[in-house]
Amino acid sequence: MTESLPAVSRTAVGVAALRAAESRRPDRLFDDPYAAAFFEAGRSALPDASPSGPQAGLGALFYPQVVIRTRFYDDHLLGSDCTQVVLLAAGLDTRAFRLTWPAGTRLFELDLPEVLAFKDDVLDEQDAEPSCERVVVPADLREDWATRLRGAGFDPAAPTAWLAEGLLMYLTPEEAERLLTTVGELSAPGSRIAFEHRPGTPPDSLIARAKAAAGGEHVTSLWRGGLGGRAPEWLAAHGWAPSTVTRAELAAAHGRPSDDDATAGGFVTAVRDQSSTLR
Repeated sequence: MTESLPAVSRTAVGVAALRAAESRRPDRLFDDPYAAAFFEAGRSALPDASPSGPQAGLGALFYPQVVIRTRFYDDHLLGSDCTQVVLLAAGLDTRAFRLTWPAGTRLFELDLPEVLAFKDDVLDEQDAEPSCERVVVPADLREDWATRLRGAGFDPAAPTAWLAEGLLMYLTPEEAERLLTTVGELSAPGSRIAFEHRPGTPPDSLIARAKAAAGGEHVTSLWRGGLGGRAPEWLAAHGWAPSTVTRAELAAAHGRPSDDDATAGGFVTAVRDQSSTLR
C-alpha cells in the first residue's frame, strides 16, 4: 500500500509518528488518535525507519517543530470563524476527525489520489468518523486544482480558512507564487491563510542541521525553498494583511523548550483584505 506513495508524501508518515509520540504524553499539546495507525501502516516506506523509535535521529530534530506547528494550526483554524476550510496537500492530517468543529463546517482535503487512498484505507480500518462535513478532492497542486475544488462544492464567495502545512518548502518559488495566487483568486474578503515562515537561515538553523544529519538527505533533497523569507511582503502585495509569530514565542506560551533556531523559524498568517475582490 505504501509503495504507491510519492517520496514527498512519505515524509508525512514520519510526521505522523511524531504526532503519535506527542499524543502519548500526559502534557500533550494535542491528541491525534489516528497518528500511530498511519505510522504502523506506512513505516515500511520510510528509508530510515528505526527500531529505536520515531524520536530518534532525524525525528528528534523535527519533533519540537512538528508539535508546535500542529498545535498552532489547530488553534488558528478553530479560531478563524470560517466554516469553509481547505487543507492544501492534506497528507495524513486528521483535523476533520479529531477537532471539534462549529456546526455547518465543510472541510476540503486536497492531495494526490494515491495519498488520499492510503489515508482513507487506514481511517476506514480505525472506524474513524469526521466531526464536520469532509470533502476529499484528489488533485495535483501543480496543475488546475481550483477547478476540481469548485467542482467538489467549494464556494468562493464564502470566507475560507486555508492551511498549507509543510507544503511550500517542497515547491519552487514560481510554484509557490502560482499556488498562492490561485488561493487569492478563490478567497472572499475575510478569508485566512497560514503556513510556515522562515525569515532567514542561520548556520545552526533547523534546515542546516537537517541537511547535515544522517539520513537527512531523504528529506532535504525534496526541498525547493518556496517563498523563502519574503512571504509577508508577497502576501501584503497581493491583497492580504499578514502577521508572523516565532516558534520560540509559541513554545514559551505552552511551557515547552525551543529548538535552537526557534527565533528564526515560525509561521505567517494573513487575512484577505476587505477591499480585495474575486477575479
